[in-house]
Amino acid sequence: MFTGLIEGTGKLLERKNAGGGLSFRFETDFALNDPEEGESIAINGICLTAYGMGTRRFSVDVSPESVSRSTLGGLRIGGRVNMERALKLSDRLGGHIVSGHVDCTARISGIETKGDFTLFSFVLGQKLERYVIEKGSITIDGISLTVNSCRGREFSVSIIPHTLQATTVAEWCKGSEVNIEVDVIGKYVEKMLRSGSDKMIDGKNDINPGFLAEHGFY
Repeated sequence: MFTGLIEGTGKLLERKNAGGGLSFRFETDFALNDPEEGESIAINGICLTAYGMGTRRFSVDVSPESVSRSTLGGLRIGGRVNMERALKLSDRLGGHIVSGHVDCTARISGIETKGDFTLFSFVLGQKLERYVIEKGSITIDGISLTVNSCRGREFSVSIIPHTLQATTVAEWCKGSEVNIEVDVIGKYVEKMLRSGSDKMIDGKNDINPGFLAEHGFY
């Protein structure tokens, strides 16, 4: 589990084909304190298992499924990525709940500078717009961001100067593809509501405040 608050960036040192997927080795621009073999690290928003751990270098294997759903297949030697280590129970949840399971990619359709801020517009690659709401949370290349506006498959976010400097956002350009993870809570609620739609009590749907409270959503 992650928060979408990027700890630092990393550079791709090695890239190899591996069993239909890919194998990468990265070097970080921050220290990996207490590295643990097999720990989870989010790379551009994708939860991957790290091995061959050092204080600044580690390797990951990327499955064919992750390659097909994300932009990792296009990463080249020397390319930079956003990185976040897994959330500890004692950590502050400063962003939002991020699983590291990318839903799709989106294309950057516009970039506009507004004072110290940069407004990025996107077009979703799949029909997931029902999970994107104004002022809701969305994860883009592993970064927890707030949706400014949305209409159909199009949405926009505003990037603050700190995020621009601390992540790979400064390298984004119009037409680029980025990884998207929509808010996981919305997906769970939707499935529960659909599952309950066939359960009627006296002609009424039994999805109510009591049901939502029982399952931790109210």
